[in-house]
Amino acid sequence: MTTLVVGDIHGCYAELQALLDRAGLAAGDMIVAVGDLFDRGPEPAAVLDFFQRTPNAQAVMGNHERKHVRSARGELPPAASQVITHWLLGDDLYPAAVAYMAALPRWLALPEAVIVHGFWEPGLPPEAQREDVLTGALGGEAYLRARGWWPWYVHYPESRPLIVGHRDYSGRRQPFIYRDRVFGLDARCCYGGGLAGLLLPDFRLVVVPSRGDHWGALQRRYAARLASAAITDNQD
Repeated sequence: MTTLVVGDIHGCYAELQALLDRAGLAAGDMIVAVGDLFDRGPEPAAVLDFFQRTPNAQAVMGNHERKHVRSARGELPPAASQVITHWLLGDDLYPAAVAYMAALPRWLALPEAVIVHGFWEPGLPPEAQREDVLTGALGGEAYLRARGWWPWYVHYPESRPLIVGHRDYSGRRQPFIYRDRVFGLDARCCYGGGLAGLLLPDFRLVVVPSRGDHWGALQRRYAARLASAAITDNQD
């Protein structure tokens, strides 16, 4: 059985379908997303429907899913990217989307690799990791930096590979590989980069180009509405 691990989708459904076509999966193969399924891309409803309705597709929680959940609980104000996703989903679908996000696991252990969205604290098993570390929140980054574990991936101690998203560690909108132990799959699709996937067990990369700067287009489309509501974006 083949597993396709997919980088940060961010609502880029057309690119997700192109990546699935490029990967050439067979019936029964698995699809696992590294989180940040939503925000900054044009089709969050289609992405949500795909992962809810496809039996062999699953995902871990990213920092954007965590922000939706925390915002819905009143723990922090929503940023522009969450507000636009709410508008795109509509009031009828948004509560079910948040419920789906809240139920996502913070990590997944596959036979070939462990999958999280964000970072990793050395010396701890996945079940003991902080949520803000695994999801890549700013608080998790500050925690790791304060302890001298940055860049975090050079301190990853396990022999089993770790697959993450969240950051373009290459700086070139390309997948990132560190010593064949840490694989970063965020290729900045929503900004016009690409959508990357990693085929297991062979650890073969597949990448499709983005169809454009989706986040820039959405910001322009909703600029007046965001300004009238005094809503800004943040990078957590």
